[in-house]
Amino acid sequence: MAEKVHALTGVSYVMPVLNEVEHIEAAVDSLTAQDYEGPFEIVLALGPSVDGTNAVIDEMARRDPRIRHIPNELGSTPGGLNAAIRASTHPIVVRVDAHSVLPTDYTRIAVETLERTGADNVGGIMKAQGRTPFERAVAHAYGSPEGLGGTQHHTGGKAGPADTAYLGVFQRDRLVAVGLFDEDIKRGQDWELNRRLRASGGTVWFTPELQVVYRPRSSLRKLVRQFVATGIWRGELARRFGTANSLRYFVPPLAVLGTVLGLMLGIVGSVTSASWLSLAYIAPVIYGLFVLAASGIAAAKDGLRSGLWYLIVLPCIHFGWGTGFILGFLKLTKNITAQTGR
Repeated sequence: MAEKVHALTGVSYVMPVLNEVEHIEAAVDSLTAQDYEGPFEIVLALGPSVDGTNAVIDEMARRDPRIRHIPNELGSTPGGLNAAIRASTHPIVVRVDAHSVLPTDYTRIAVETLERTGADNVGGIMKAQGRTPFERAVAHAYGSPEGLGGTQHHTGGKAGPADTAYLGVFQRDRLVAVGLFDEDIKRGQDWELNRRLRASGGTVWFTPELQVVYRPRSSLRKLVRQFVATGIWRGELARRFGTANSLRYFVPPLAVLGTVLGLMLGIVGSVTSASWLSLAYIAPVIYGLFVLAASGIAAAKDGLRSGLWYLIVLPCIHFGWGTGFILGFLKLTKNITAQTGR
């Protein structure tokens, strides 16, 4: 057994952390519980948390020398990831989110897949799971076609090359070769990094064998902030990288424009002699019926209270993301670097 452990490649878990006192212990505990028998380290890049997160991490690091923390001087996700990667030592880098809980076989399967496929990055399914009715409604949106589009890293699919991957298990040398994460991109930096890996001749590999539990935002305010920021950065990346973006990214902003324009034209038709414009009400009515039908499905799956929350959650996701996309694509936001979704 000792020879087997010695032969296995070392793994570095890297995680940026900011105000995650609700989730950080579960996230770190899922790393120390991995059944991978090779050497590992956990490097946490700490931002200026104000909710007691850093005190919790201090205690965990005191109890387990494999856990260490460094300051994240930039305070951003890509800045923290890069700081943790530079401070880590092993040939394989596992990106971890403070909202994620890795299953015990995650690292073992990921390393085996990296070595078998020769990929530069391996990722799997982001399996959103909520604990409250609100969180369950958000989790349902993450995994449904009407929510986040039903992409393979949310719903699953066949193993093989992919455009991007959730989180990611990387070959360190390839990460370094392409320049790590772009610290000027506050959200969507994983997509942009994977774009560079593929452009340099590398492979990003999706495998449904990897499933990571993700804890959604716990309040409507946090959810809206998250999706507005995500939309702003997706709009920025769509403008910056053009045809590298999938057409599905343009669906939410088009839905927002169609619904709002239909409502405005319908109102004009109702108060003027151009009554034919009232036909434009069809667009918001169709969207409303769509949300009602989707909420019924959510209620049948997750319970009535989650279904009722879905009536609010789904439009907030669509309109937050879609409005943000328009602002980012048209460069209408004053300070895009401040849009982190926190």
